Amino acid sequence: MDVAKYDNILSALSHPISNWSPERESAVLEPFTYIASNPGKEVRGKLIEAFNRWLNVPKDKLDVIVRVVGLLHNASLLVDDIEDDSQLRRGIPVAHKIYGIPQTINTANYVYFLAYQELASLRPDVRSRSRSSSLSSDSDHTPSPTYGQTDFSERLVLEHNLDLVVNAELLALHRGQGLDILWRDCLCCPTEEEYVDMVKDKTGGLLRIAIKLMMACATTNTKVDYIPLVDLIGIYFQIRDDYMNLQSNQYTEHKGFAEDLSEGKFSFPIVHGIRENPENRQIMNVLQKRPKTPTLKHHTISYLRDTTHSFDYTLAVLRTLERQARAEISRLGGNALLEAILDKLMVGA
Repeated sequence: MDVAKYDNILSALSHPISNWSPERESAVLEPFTYIASNPGKEVRGKLIEAFNRWLNVPKDKLDVIVRVVGLLHNASLLVDDIEDDSQLRRGIPVAHKIYGIPQTINTANYVYFLAYQELASLRPDVRSRSRSSSLSSDSDHTPSPTYGQTDFSERLVLEHNLDLVVNAELLALHRGQGLDILWRDCLCCPTEEEYVDMVKDKTGGLLRIAIKLMMACATTNTKVDYIPLVDLIGIYFQIRDDYMNLQSNQYTEHKGFAEDLSEGKFSFPIVHGIRENPENRQIMNVLQKRPKTPTLKHHTISYLRDTTHSFDYTLAVLRTLERQARAEISRLGGNALLEAILDKLMVGA
C-alpha cells in the first residue's frame, strides 16, 4: 500500500474538487426514481394547472414550483410507506421493500434538500420584488401598506421568505403525520374535529406549498387568498381517499384490500364507526390486530356499512364539502378546470 499519497492531503483538501458523479447521483436516487417513474393520479399537478388559470404564474417559475412539489411529494411517500409498513404503492411493491429501509430513508431526506435547492431559482425574483417595494416606499416617504391592504403575494414575499413558507408547511405536514401515527400506535381514536385538523396539516401541506409559491409569483389576482379553498379541497380529497380505501376495487388493485385496517389507521369512516357506537369495541380490537387476511376486514367493513352506517355518513359529508367547494370556486370567479377535477373526484363518477 502506498501511504505516501497522504503526505500532501491537506493541500488537496484546501482546493476541493467534487468527486460526485452522475453515476453516484443516479445510484443514491434509485428509490426516488423508482416511485417517480410510476406516477399516480397526478391530482396535485392538475390542481396547480387549475389554480394557474387564476394566478398566471410565468412558465419558468411555474416549472420550478411543479418540480419542488413533485420532489417533496414523492419523498414524503417514500417515508410514509415505511411508517405504514405498506406493501404496494400505485400497484407496485413499495420502494423500501426493494431498496431497504436505510437507503430509502436517506434518499427521501436527500430529495427534501434537492427541493430546497430547486427553490433557490425562485429567490432572485423574490428579492427584486422586495427591493423594488422597499425603494418605492423610501422614495415616496409613505408608510408601508398595512397587513390587510397588502397583496397576498407581496405578504408572502415581504414577510415570510419563500424558504420559510415551505418550511412552515413541511412542519405542518410532519405534525399531521405525527398525530396520525400517534393515534394509531397508542390506539387512541380522535374525534372527527381532531381528525379534520390533522388532515388539514398532513394532506393540505404540499398543496398549500404549491399554491402559496404560485401566489408569491402570480401576475394576476394577487389580492385574493385562495388558501381556504385549498384547505377545503385537501380535506375533501383525504376523506374521499379514506372512503375509497375501504370501498373501491380499484384501490384494492393499487394498494391492497382495505389497507387502512392492516395499518391500524383511524380513517374517517373508522372514526365515525367507533364514535357512533363507543360501547362496541369490535373496530378497536380489529385495528389492534392489524389484520393482513380478508376475514376480519370483511367483517369490519360490513359492520361499518350495516351497523353504524359510516359509509353513508362519509358520503353525506363528502357531498357537503363538495357543495361548499363549488360555491367558493364560483365566488372566486369560476374555474372550469377545478370544476372538472371535482367532477372526476365525485365518488361513483
